[in-house]
Amino acid sequence: MILVTGAKGQVGGDVCALLKQQNRAFFGIDADTLDLTDEERVRAFFDAHREITSVIHCAAYTAVDKAEDDFEACARVNVTGTTYLAEACGSDIELLYLSSDYVFGSDGGEPLETDDPKTPRGVYAKSKYAGELAVELLCPKHYIVRTSWVFGEQDRNFIATILRLADTHDTLRVVVDQVGAPTYSRHLAKLLCSMIESGKYGVFHATNEGECSWFELAQFALSLAGKAVTVLPVTTEDYAAKAPRPKNSRLSKRSLDEAGFSRLPAWEDAVKEYLSHR
Repeated sequence: MILVTGAKGQVGGDVCALLKQQNRAFFGIDADTLDLTDEERVRAFFDAHREITSVIHCAAYTAVDKAEDDFEACARVNVTGTTYLAEACGSDIELLYLSSDYVFGSDGGEPLETDDPKTPRGVYAKSKYAGELAVELLCPKHYIVRTSWVFGEQDRNFIATILRLADTHDTLRVVVDQVGAPTYSRHLAKLLCSMIESGKYGVFHATNEGECSWFELAQFALSLAGKAVTVLPVTTEDYAAKAPRPKNSRLSKRSLDEAGFSRLPAWEDAVKEYLSHR
């Protein structure tokens, strides 16, 4: 039996939908079902559900800027909750932890390998890396999957925001010096479902193929959607977001190749598919 946390979220929802389509035994939970930050409840939940053999942990605090002023809430979900979950899994239950490109905090220009140095900057970034360390320490049967720039049908993402703003603004300012790859939640869910129960444990990077800046992504999405709006490139410094962002979010897929997992489609095709479902 596969347990999916964050079942009402962007990735977790797509994971549950795909597992159902594949006729695999699973059940999804969210914060209303189980508070992962309550150690006793987590332990009691696993004691009552001995049928759990694997966990896909998608639940997370992802409000990057808000986290700078809400350290305790972010750490409680991303670190404490993940730690209690990893403890409950122990050495018997598989745990797949969805992590982030933010753990690197890189400003370089080369694709990042899984074992490259980690210099997380900001509350959210540090919390995701602390979650990784807890999983590695407490759960031998683990998969850690780092991804970036996730978007999906729930429309709580950059593309949906840009398209929405284009309806009320003539000009949009978008960061041009942060480069990475968008990741379509449906495509990511397919990979996660193929990974869980495979026994190919380790650390992996997963995004749609190719690379672009946020500026290029905005231009592409707006063009496909037929939105006539001027997009102005700005630097990370000029945009002045509250939380620090990595300028280099390029993630090497060597880890996927070596384990025999399929890479995700090109990011342009992913955006086209996403827009076709909106």
